[in-house]
Amino acid sequence: MAYGSPERLDDVPAYYADIRGGRPIRPDLLDDLVERYRRLGIEDGSPLNAITEETRAALERELGDTRVFTGMKHWTPHIADAAAGALDAGAKTVVGLVLAPHYSAMSIAGYKQQLAAAIDGRADLVFVDSWHDDPGFVEVLADRVRSADAHVVFTAHSLPAHILDTGDPYKEQLLETSKLVAERARISDWSFSFQSESDTGEPWLGPDILDHLEDLHEEGVDDVLVCPVGFVADHLEIRWDLDHEARDKAAELGMHLERIEMPNADPAFIRVLAGLVRNALRTAPVS
Repeated sequence: MAYGSPERLDDVPAYYADIRGGRPIRPDLLDDLVERYRRLGIEDGSPLNAITEETRAALERELGDTRVFTGMKHWTPHIADAAAGALDAGAKTVVGLVLAPHYSAMSIAGYKQQLAAAIDGRADLVFVDSWHDDPGFVEVLADRVRSADAHVVFTAHSLPAHILDTGDPYKEQLLETSKLVAERARISDWSFSFQSESDTGEPWLGPDILDHLEDLHEEGVDDVLVCPVGFVADHLEIRWDLDHEARDKAAELGMHLERIEMPNADPAFIRVLAGLVRNALRTAPVS
C-alpha cells in the first residue's frame, strides 16, 4: 500500500479532497498544491504511482508464488480495490504492507483500518505495522550514505506534535532508524530533522529541515547529504520539498545540498520487502 498521487493536474482537487476527508479546503492551499505539481511536470504522470506499480510487479516476481496487489490510501486503485482483487483470486491470507517503514496512529493505522474493513473477516489478515529496524532496509540506506563526504541529515514527514502526548512511537522509530543507519555506515557526522509540515494552525514535530539548515550553516557546515529515512520512493515530498525548497534554502545560505537516490524499485529494496512478506506469512494462522 502507498499514499497515492494524482495523475494529472485536473485530478489534484479530487485527490486533495480525499486527503481532507470532507473537511473544508482552503483555496490558497489547493492552488499551492496544484502549482507544485505543475512545476514538477505532472502532465507526464505522477512518479509515485508508476514507482509503486514497478515495485508491485518486481515484488511479485521476487516472491514467485505469491500474488501482490496495489492499494492506494488516497487514489486509485484504492485499498478496497486491492483487497477485492486478492479475495477474488482466492486468497485465504492477506499480508498488509505499507511502503512506509515507521508506525504512527496518524498514518499506518489508517491503512490497517481500511484494509481490515475491506477484507471484513473473509480472509486472515497479517499486517506489518513497522519495519523501521529491518536489517536489510538499514543496509539499503547505509549503502547510500556510507561514502558521504558531507554532513548527513536524516529526514521524515512531520506530523502534529500532539502525537507525542499519546505515546505514539513515530519519532522514536525514526531516530532509531537514523542511528542504526549511521552505525551501519560508520558515520558520526549526522543529525535529524523533519520536513513537509502542513499548515494546520497547530505545532508540528521539528525542527523543520529549512530551519535546521540555518542552524547547520551557523555551525560551519558547508555540505549536506539528505537521507529521507521516512520515505522509500520519489514523489512530491522528495522532488519538491527537498530537491527544490531545501536545495534552494541551502544555496541561499551558501551551502551545497544533495540527497540520496531513493530505494524505489531497486532490487536490493525489493528483496527487503520480500523478506517482510515471507516473515509475515510465517506468523499467519494455519488453515
